[in-house]
Amino acid sequence: MAHTAHRWRDAAAVLAAASLSVLGLGAPGASAATAPRIDLKVLVIDNGAGQVGAITAELKNTGIPYTTVYLGDTSRPVIDAAFLSDTVNGTPRAKYQGVVVPNEAPFAAGSAERTALETYEKTYGIPQVDAYTWAHPEVGLDYTDQNGGWSGVLDGARTQVTAAGRAGAFGYLDGPLTFEDNDPSVQESYGYAGHPRDGFTSYLDAPTGGTLLGEYAHDGRRELVLTFAYNQYQQQFRVLARGVVEWLTQGVHLGQDRNYFSVHVDDVFAPDARWDTTDNCTPGDYDCQSGGATTTDIRMTAADAQYAAQWEQANGFTLDMVYNAGAGEAWKTENGGTDALATQLLADKAKYRWVNHTYTHLFLGCLQDVTVVPWQCRKSADGTTQWTSRADISGEISNNYNWGVQKGLPLDRTELVTGEHSGLKTLPQQPDDNPNLAGALAAGGIKWTGSDNSREPAQRSVGTALTVPRYPMNVYYNAGTAAEMADEYNWIYTSRTDGGSGICENNATSTCLPAPLDTTTGYASYIVPLEAHTALGHVITNDPRPHYVHQSNLAEERILYPVLDKVLGDYKALYADNTPLVNPRQSATGTELQRRAAWQTAVANGKVTAYRVGTTVTVTAPSGTQIPVTAPEGTKKQLLLGTTAFGTPYAGGRSAWTTPELLQSALKLTLPA
Repeated sequence: MAHTAHRWRDAAAVLAAASLSVLGLGAPGASAATAPRIDLKVLVIDNGAGQVGAITAELKNTGIPYTTVYLGDTSRPVIDAAFLSDTVNGTPRAKYQGVVVPNEAPFAAGSAERTALETYEKTYGIPQVDAYTWAHPEVGLDYTDQNGGWSGVLDGARTQVTAAGRAGAFGYLDGPLTFEDNDPSVQESYGYAGHPRDGFTSYLDAPTGGTLLGEYAHDGRRELVLTFAYNQYQQQFRVLARGVVEWLTQGVHLGQDRNYFSVHVDDVFAPDARWDTTDNCTPGDYDCQSGGATTTDIRMTAADAQYAAQWEQANGFTLDMVYNAGAGEAWKTENGGTDALATQLLADKAKYRWVNHTYTHLFLGCLQDVTVVPWQCRKSADGTTQWTSRADISGEISNNYNWGVQKGLPLDRTELVTGEHSGLKTLPQQPDDNPNLAGALAAGGIKWTGSDNSREPAQRSVGTALTVPRYPMNVYYNAGTAAEMADEYNWIYTSRTDGGSGICENNATSTCLPAPLDTTTGYASYIVPLEAHTALGHVITNDPRPHYVHQSNLAEERILYPVLDKVLGDYKALYADNTPLVNPRQSATGTELQRRAAWQTAVANGKVTAYRVGTTVTVTAPSGTQIPVTAPEGTKKQLLLGTTAFGTPYAGGRSAWTTPELLQSALKLTLPA
């Protein structure tokens, strides 16, 4: 972000310098000699509107403390001077660094609460976000029927981040932003595009003229005005949300935000079974009643491995190879004693990250009884569950790891993904973890074990290890061609009337296709854009959880690459070079999730105090707690003696997880003047 723009000045520092006039805020209520303390917390005044909920979700997701006042709550606090500010050790204190309101006038004109809020914002230079309103003079805009204004449905509209937006809080965007249009038969977003009046600076121009988002500076106050409807799940809001928060906090806040994308390729070296397009099942699976029919397995070739390395280099993206060495050795023995795929992958081993996926892909949960559909856990005579032993689990982990060390793979011993995420609870058949799993993980030095995000989206402990939830991509393990992929997709997502399984008809989380996909074109025309859109939605919401696919998707027609190409291409079209994708390995993702959980607990328990006075930021938290902070370029961290540059650059600012230095009781940062 360019911090030359006057909107990025710190209100507290400006007060201290007696120069609020450059912000258009007029004379401060506090004297220049008593620079106020401004707490790093946001006030959210909520009327139940989805737009307020969307901004609140962004605050929480970023890690920013906030207080919510529900207007419909009869026992809510009164918004008055005492609620908003006080004095601490003789220093005036603003309790909130920014205010989110449903619209420009959440309180009646002339009311005591409205007066108190406006006075507070003027006195301390506190910005206000109007979550959703219409175009009219009270927010610095002409009515929509004047000077080229417009109102209507925005689905598919191509908007433009303005030069002013890119010079300030929205400097992480390249410029063009197209509103979603997921269903042509449904109106998904509506907006008002009014022409700006004096004091209004547009940050997002509508395609037909006028603005949809901008800053209105007036009467010593600043408001960020949004005149389009949205919810927290729509892509346009997700993309703009970072800028809304940065504007609201003036670029200085607790919490941090990154755009993450990692892709795990499971079953490397092993073959994967193939979908049977005739019997609509996968031979070898316990529930495939195909009368003994088989299909050829899918396995990468040396040429596929060469292509993977070339694709990585061309796209500046690293894949995580989640490997089963024992399954690969068995394949080699059964196929003449040589393995060109393994030779090629090992030649390029340094180009990938490698993750232990167990030696033979053994199921590590209960012993399965596959004579019934669905399978069940085997029981002993006394009715207790029979489990895979700790020795067998440990052997799967250590044998695979040791093989990788012998081959010189760049491994992190603390990482593991068990086959099918087995060993972890699997509902409905196995409601508990294998009791032998935790001990085996600890003995193997495992700190991070992969889990299925569709089953367990939250990180949890398994003994001394923690799970790392992974998103399953709808690029199926048993499909090597686009036609196979579309055929299986049809079976799952088509009603019985249309020849499908009907699974989608009785599943609350699924929707049936209106008609089966054309197996020749359906993968490219429907599945690829849908899956890429879903993955990109995870990427742009500060979500570090990895996605996972299988080696079969890099084989034959290499059907994964069109999805990845679209995710990366769409991302590049949206974001500026100062906001690159972050591509962490599993241990880094696990650490990030662990830190977030600890941070949210500390904030929820009221154990965090953070404020700024002038250009100094002070944060205290429980001992050992990693503190996430975002600040402008040029921010310094105070050491016991001297200072050092704070954080790492991202999206125009700097941010990091950090702690106080040795012998310091609080984290202290110095902001640029």
